[in-house]
Amino acid sequence: MRTTVGIIGGGPAGLLLARLLHRTGMDCVVLEARTREYVEQRQRAGMLEQGTVDALHEAGAAERLKAEGMVHQGIELRFDRERHHIDFPTLTGGRTVTIYAQTEIVKDLVALQLAEGPPLLFEAEALAIEKPDSDSPVVRFRHEGREQTLACDWVVGCDGFHGIARDTFPDTLSRTYERDYPYSWLGILADVAPSCDELIYARGEGGFALHSMRSPHVSRLYLQVPNGTDADEWSDDRIWDELAARFAIDADWTLHRGPITAKSVTPMRSFVHEPMRHGRLLLAGDAAHIVPPTGAKGLNLAVSDVRVLARAFAELHRTKSGQLLDAYSDMCLARVWQATRFSYDMTKMLHAQPDGDAFENRLQLSRLRRIAASRHAAAELAANYTGLPLLM
Repeated sequence: MRTTVGIIGGGPAGLLLARLLHRTGMDCVVLEARTREYVEQRQRAGMLEQGTVDALHEAGAAERLKAEGMVHQGIELRFDRERHHIDFPTLTGGRTVTIYAQTEIVKDLVALQLAEGPPLLFEAEALAIEKPDSDSPVVRFRHEGREQTLACDWVVGCDGFHGIARDTFPDTLSRTYERDYPYSWLGILADVAPSCDELIYARGEGGFALHSMRSPHVSRLYLQVPNGTDADEWSDDRIWDELAARFAIDADWTLHRGPITAKSVTPMRSFVHEPMRHGRLLLAGDAAHIVPPTGAKGLNLAVSDVRVLARAFAELHRTKSGQLLDAYSDMCLARVWQATRFSYDMTKMLHAQPDGDAFENRLQLSRLRRIAASRHAAAELAANYTGLPLLM
């Protein structure tokens, strides 16, 4: 097989890049190791920055998003049994966020890919990337029981944290920065209407809690729990009781309860790999960076990478100039580190620290009160949460 851009990974980053390249007239092939069913059922993020919504429109993949996405004007912070609304449009000049599950984005992009192209191969496991620093890299992969090769001009690794693309970088080039956090999230899906119109970020006495949603009829909620927690050890009643305690305020508000359909535990970590390019191999999304989910940046950072990369490839295709591709890593990493800082700050501010003391506790509350009382501090949070502008 031969193509211009070989894309490893059929998640939202790889699929969106393929759609954007297709619309500029560039050919590509997407290799996805898992089945279509698995890819379309993976539960992931659901909060979209303004730039992510814009990118899906640009890709022609926003028809269902327009019909079903839930536009949110802000978030609510809860602490000390008080509630404080952060109004995004007022603080950012009109920017909002949209709730639309990543699983639905993937379904939309897969359907378009299979209907219009370019090629998307499921159960195509990438085995190696050869000659990435040459003008003709090759991806070896296994598909339909036999090993095959994909010759490319460029290879883009959208294959996640455990993929092969990042490991192809030579040790002499790679630099990694990481931080593991001493807590995890117990996440649930529940067949019950959300108890709020917008996301609630709560710092309760027992730790952090987040109230989100997947649709007008399905709620998505999270609890801070110790690392190593087994989700099966938490009964449904225990989960609802703990959520209610952490969301409690001195006002008339009730947490709606309903059947829990899924439970999972997610460890928290920050990870950045530098650089994001080696020869003709480029990284995008989780292959290059991981952030804790507190700031809702993971999916949005991946889309930001893809938007920069798609424009760089479009410039190469149109003018033969590789200037934007040469700047790709530095441009993306500047944004990645801003999102990493924001996610770290949100995480440290809202989570109970296992080794924290009264001093740390008061510092966390002072940060929250600063945001609640200061337009400047609230605007800084709103600007980062809705997404910093893409500078190119």
